[in-house]
Amino acid sequence: MSLAMPSVRGRRASDAATRDLAGRVVRFGLVVLGSLIVVAGIAIAPLPGPGGIPVIVVGLMIVLRNSFKARRQFVRLHHAHPKMISPIRRLLRRDPHIIQMSWHQALKIERLLVPRKLRFAVRSRRLFRRRR
Repeated sequence: MSLAMPSVRGRRASDAATRDLAGRVVRFGLVVLGSLIVVAGIAIAPLPGPGGIPVIVVGLMIVLRNSFKARRQFVRLHHAHPKMISPIRRLLRRDPHIIQMSWHQALKIERLLVPRKLRFAVRSRRLFRRRR
């Protein structure tokens, strides 16, 4: 019978393996949850209003933060189509400026769809600046 303390190395290795496995399971669960949210966003996209787009973006954020393969595909897509993907990429930052980004996107959409004389957002921005 030995009076020496039992080895701590064996426990640390198994604890690290357990933590690694738990982390992988949690990441896999979050990827599945994010995918379900994306599918739900696609399902509600045909309804009136912009309801589907924010839901899809939230699902993409969850998937991209937890899947290395999805992130790699997203970067490839960003290199191929930078103007389309950059707003989503800006939302994935740690402190996304959601209000500023949504305002810029509204201005872009208005510039694409509305004739110059009827643009409401640009005129309202100018009025807001003057009142400050």
